[in-house]
Amino acid sequence: MSGPLQGIRVLEMVGIGPGPFCGMMLADMGADVIRVDRPATKRAGLDGTPPAKDSLRYDVTARGKRTVTIDLKSAEGAKQVLALVEQADVLIEGFRPGVMERLGLGPEVCLQSNPKLVYGRMTGWGQSGPLAQAAGHDINYISISGMFGAMGRAEEAPPPPLNLVGDLGGGAMMLAFGVACALVEARNSGKGQVIDAAMTDGTALLGAMFYGMQAQGRWSARRGSNLLDGSAHFYDSYECADGKYIAIGSIEPQFYGDLLKRLEITDPAFSQQFEPRHWPELKRRLAAHFVTRTRAQWTELLEGTDACFAPVLDMDEAPQHRHNVARNTFIEIDGVVQPAPAPRFSRTVPEVLRSAEGQDATLANVLGEWRDVSR
Repeated sequence: MSGPLQGIRVLEMVGIGPGPFCGMMLADMGADVIRVDRPATKRAGLDGTPPAKDSLRYDVTARGKRTVTIDLKSAEGAKQVLALVEQADVLIEGFRPGVMERLGLGPEVCLQSNPKLVYGRMTGWGQSGPLAQAAGHDINYISISGMFGAMGRAEEAPPPPLNLVGDLGGGAMMLAFGVACALVEARNSGKGQVIDAAMTDGTALLGAMFYGMQAQGRWSARRGSNLLDGSAHFYDSYECADGKYIAIGSIEPQFYGDLLKRLEITDPAFSQQFEPRHWPELKRRLAAHFVTRTRAQWTELLEGTDACFAPVLDMDEAPQHRHNVARNTFIEIDGVVQPAPAPRFSRTVPEVLRSAEGQDATLANVLGEWRDVSR
């Protein structure tokens, strides 16, 4: 392996959503990530059915990892995991609070076995608080952060932002950041610690800028009336003649001026850029303007200029965009097109990854490798 986390050993207790994504980020950066999975007969997907035989080929978040199968409910299961814990640097888990303790694998037990262990816990509500034991998903966790209610148009319900904000941004990435911080601290102190990563906390933190703007009086609690929520005519998406969309983000006056110049708009009404009362009418007029040409035509005119423009691409189109191609933003592994590791490093460049298909390992082999490499 290569990458900035080369030599770091991670145990990932297999789950869904943010835990595997965090593990993928660590594996992308060169960590040796071992997924502790349940026997296939006891494993099921979101729909309750067992995964397909070749499902790991399409499980992008499992790339670069190896898998050991352990029945955690068996008498030997906890002992086998603890044998791995003794040699690991990091353990990440995404079970409901108390589950790992009931399995005999809680933080106290694991840190007693390995005092340097970084023990990362990923949940929606957190390890404490009145909702800690409640079931939930991304849409629930982002709701109490104030961020979900800030999204969308005034006359519509807030639109679910996929599960990018809670599961992945406020959850997995926060846990990965916490793991990286704790590893640095452990190198100095020689001691591990527990990370309580809650999606509610992480999503609230993602909203730091907006809470600051609200305190200053520059952001309204009324959805659909703010600079970045799609209310402004110069920060929104527009339909084109072919039914496809473009995105405009010309916030700064000089960029807004460049947009108007390239659109050949000279009407003085558009000079009132930051007057919210004019936004609905100016948006209506811009919409009528953009629908006269196709997305390709607007892209030819505006892409790469200071008008702050981009075509709105789907997941088939994005890997083919010339900028993404030039930066190798997407890669192909075992015939599956997927995003490449990010961010980029100048020296410790991660190697090309493999899918997790066919990467099953035995407990004995992993322990043998880890014990053979001196610390």
